[in-house]
Amino acid sequence: MTPKPNLVYILNDHHAYYGHGKKVNGPEIKRPNLNRLAKEGVKFTRAYTACPLCGPARRTMLTGLFPHNHGEIKNETNHKYDRELYLERLKKEDYELFYFGKWHAGRGTALDFGCKGFSAPGYGNPYITAEYKQYLKENDLPQFQVKIKHSFFDPDENYTKMLDVFEGKLHTPTFLSCSEHSTGIMTTPKESHEAFFLANRACEQLREYAESGSNKPFHLRVDFWGPHQPYYTSQEYLDLYDPKDIKELPSFSDDLSDKPEIYKVDLNYRISKDTKLIIPNPVPWSTWQEVLAYNYAQQTLIDDAMGMILDTLDELGFVDDTLLICTSDHGDSVASHGGHFDKDAFMPEVMIRIPFVVRYPDIIPSGIISDKLVNNIDVAPTLLATAGTEFSEPIDGRNVLDIFSDEDGNWREDVMCETHGHFTRHLGRALITDRYKYVFNEGDLDELYDLKADPFELSNRISDPGDSEILNDMKTRLLKWRNKSNDNITKAMIKGKRLRK
Repeated sequence: MTPKPNLVYILNDHHAYYGHGKKVNGPEIKRPNLNRLAKEGVKFTRAYTACPLCGPARRTMLTGLFPHNHGEIKNETNHKYDRELYLERLKKEDYELFYFGKWHAGRGTALDFGCKGFSAPGYGNPYITAEYKQYLKENDLPQFQVKIKHSFFDPDENYTKMLDVFEGKLHTPTFLSCSEHSTGIMTTPKESHEAFFLANRACEQLREYAESGSNKPFHLRVDFWGPHQPYYTSQEYLDLYDPKDIKELPSFSDDLSDKPEIYKVDLNYRISKDTKLIIPNPVPWSTWQEVLAYNYAQQTLIDDAMGMILDTLDELGFVDDTLLICTSDHGDSVASHGGHFDKDAFMPEVMIRIPFVVRYPDIIPSGIISDKLVNNIDVAPTLLATAGTEFSEPIDGRNVLDIFSDEDGNWREDVMCETHGHFTRHLGRALITDRYKYVFNEGDLDELYDLKADPFELSNRISDPGDSEILNDMKTRLLKWRNKSNDNITKAMIKGKRLRK
C-alpha cells in the first residue's frame, strides 16, 4: 500500500496583502519564503476569504463551509461543533496531528480534536502561557517586551491603563488576548517573538517525528498570531523599510461619499469620533507610513520564522511527499478607505483578498501563477482529497488540485464572501467574478465595482443606469451560489426582502 502524503498548513492571521507592495505603494514587502513556496508550486492571485473575520473564517477552514452553514458567524459565537472538522476526518485516516498556534475558531482548542502540540483557547495570548515560558527557559531568552511607538488607544481610558499600552513606554502583553491596536519595537531578541516560538516548537516536533520512525503520515498546522495587530517587530526587520518610501495607499484619501455607512465605523482613538471615522483622516500620512513600516517588518519577521519550518522539512526529507498550503484567514484594512486601523463589517478587497500558495511536488508544476478564483472554503477539502478521503456530508469548498487535473477546466467562474458583522451588526454578501464585484449590504447601500478598471474600489457604480445588466447578472450569480449552499437568508435578500436588524 502506498503511504499517504504528509500535509502541512501554515496560516498567517489578518494579513495586509492585497493593495500593498512594490506595484502599489513603493517598497517590496520582503517575504522570501512565501516567494520560495510560490516558485516551487502555485501562487493563486485571486484568492478570497469566506468571511473577513477571524472566528468565522477559521471555522470555515476547518469545515469547508461558509459561516452561515457551520454556525460560527462572529468571533466568540462559540457555536457547537455540529459539522465534521477536517482534523477529525484525518484522525480517522490514522494521521498523526500536530498543531501549534492560534485557534480562535470557537470553544476549546485544537488539542480537543486529537492534535498534539500547543494551542491557546479563544483569541489567546501566547506570551502568558506556560509553554512559552518553558521555551524562554530552554533557550535562555527574556520575556517578550517592546517599546510602544504608536497607540490607537485613548490614554485616559481605563482599558488602555489595564493593557498598559502607552506611546514611548515599555510594554509586555499580559492580557488574555494579544491584539493591541499599537506598534512597537522589540527590546528583546527576535526569538522571543511568538512566531519564532511557534516555529521552534513545530521544528522540534518534526524532528521528533522523524526520529520516532513512525509509519503514519502526519499533518502539521502552524497558526501564527501575526501579522495581526499589534505590529511588533525587532529592529533588524524594521531597518528593511524606510517609511518615507511608502507611498500613500490609493484609497487612503477616499471620502467614502459613495460607500455604505458600515465603511464609516471606527472605534480607534485619534481617527474616530462617536464611533465614526473622521474624514479627512486627522493622523498625517507620515505617521501612517511609520505604522505600515512596522506592519511590513512584522510580515518579514513571520516569513523568516516560516522559513525555519521550510528548512526543517527539507532537512528531514519531507518535501517530495508533502502537500503544503500557506494562506491567511483574511486581510487588513490598515490605512485604507479613509484610513482605518483594524476592521469592522465592510468587505473591500483589502479585507477579503488573501495570499494562497500551494506546493505539492510532482503533482503541481513549479512556478505556476494562477488567476483561478479560490477561497479558504477550499483548504479543508484540498487537504482531505490529498489524504484520499472527504467529508461525510456535502460542503461548500472544492479541492484546488482539481484545477490542475481537470482537462475540461471545469472550475468556478465566480466566488462568494459573507459577513454577519463585527463591532457593527450587519448582514452582507459579496459576489466576485473575473472582473466585477457586487456587495449586498442589508439595510445599507449596495456596491458594484469594475475591479479591472478600479482595483482599489474608489468608484461605487451601484447607481449607474448603464450597469443595470451587469448588476442583474451579479445578483443572479449570487443567488446560484446560495442555492448551492442552501442559504435562505441570501435568497430572501435577492428577492428584495430586507431583514430586521
